[in-house]
Amino acid sequence: MVDTPIDRRETFVSLSKSINDTDAGMEHKLHTLYMIQQKDSKIDEIHMLLGELPDEIRDLEDEIAGLKTRVGKLREEIVEAEKYITQKKIEADNNRASIAKYQEQQANVKNNREYVSISRELEYQQLELELAAKRINEKKARVDELKAAVTATQNAISQKESDLEEKKKECESITEETAREEERLTKEIAELKASIDARTLAAYEKVRANAHNGLAVVTVKRDACGGCFNKIPPQRQLDIAQNKKIIVCEYCGRILVSPDFEEDNSSADKQ
Repeated sequence: MVDTPIDRRETFVSLSKSINDTDAGMEHKLHTLYMIQQKDSKIDEIHMLLGELPDEIRDLEDEIAGLKTRVGKLREEIVEAEKYITQKKIEADNNRASIAKYQEQQANVKNNREYVSISRELEYQQLELELAAKRINEKKARVDELKAAVTATQNAISQKESDLEEKKKECESITEETAREEERLTKEIAELKASIDARTLAAYEKVRANAHNGLAVVTVKRDACGGCFNKIPPQRQLDIAQNKKIIVCEYCGRILVSPDFEEDNSSADKQ
């Protein structure tokens, strides 16, 4: 027998028009799809136990990386500021040396012209010395700000790393507790899928991916679709109960199966 190519756009609606299973074969297929759905839903519940923990862990890791980058940039700015201070101190020392030299020359001037010229140089060097002192004080204040920012950022990093460690431990604990269960369910799902044709599985996966709650196969509950809760006509409910063909909800596109499947599943779980 040649398999029909899989069309990823295919849904249960188109499949229901093309599948020619026997009544027994169709009931088996519907029941198998329902069982796959139940086990997929249990895996979804396991993943829900983790909640937003994985996202929170990634966000914290990104925040910590960003804060560490900030610390690196702050330290680079501190180094540059300290270099600037050192340079200005050298300039200030040169200004003082020049002032001392000009003061000595001023004491030995021979005429008024020399006195005025030296006085101007003295005034210029004193202004340069005052400016250097001002720039040094400004940079020192900036270095203090930068160092305070480094300390605050490092404290923030420590706090976030502590939070990250707690969330990782919580995530690992949940993962360890549920790993065996998920592995068992995954194996059982694979075995069930092996008994279903590829076209039906592809349609199931497509509907499941588009459903907000991951439900592609639902039972009829209180005369309504178990997925979208819209009412189902009595005649259609009779067709669903016969398990002779794939019937989908006209509102949400989910495959509808008999409530008996749910009872059978509950009995199997108890056993």
